[in-house]
Amino acid sequence: MTISMYSASIPVFKQMLNSLHNVLAKSDAHATAKNIAPDALLQARLFPDMFPLLRQVQIAADFARGVSARLAGSAVPVYEETEKTFADLQALIGRTLASIDALDAAQFEGSQEREIVLRPGTPKEKKLSGQSYLLHYGLPQFFFHVTTAYAILRHNGVEIGKKDYMGAY
Repeated sequence: MTISMYSASIPVFKQMLNSLHNVLAKSDAHATAKNIAPDALLQARLFPDMFPLLRQVQIAADFARGVSARLAGSAVPVYEETEKTFADLQALIGRTLASIDALDAAQFEGSQEREIVLRPGTPKEKKLSGQSYLLHYGLPQFFFHVTTAYAILRHNGVEIGKKDYMGAY
């Protein structure tokens, strides 16, 4: 049995971005209910050398957009990353979902063999097949940042659980 590259990517990104959107809404409500300055959560990190929540969400959205666009053979949408609030992050996720919703399954046909070049023209340049790019680089990176965002919020007392993380599937 085979699975299409579209099916292995777009529904997964959509599920997790929607759950992240909902987790951020709960976090915003938690901050309001507990009289916590939103920045206390938005700038929280698990360890000093890690990115804060705000950046974790931005990177997760970047990976969802970038991986999807590269596999579809489209230009990668670039956003300015000026988000500062929970509402800004939710809007970013909304734009990201719209971006990947605009991609058609037909654009992914043959993408498992498409060459994807990471960091082109630099000493760190790496060439991968589309399948390797998705399964060994793109999805793991995306899940790392979504999971870290969840962990930051849970660590800071936001009442979320596995059902929130998983979202609707």
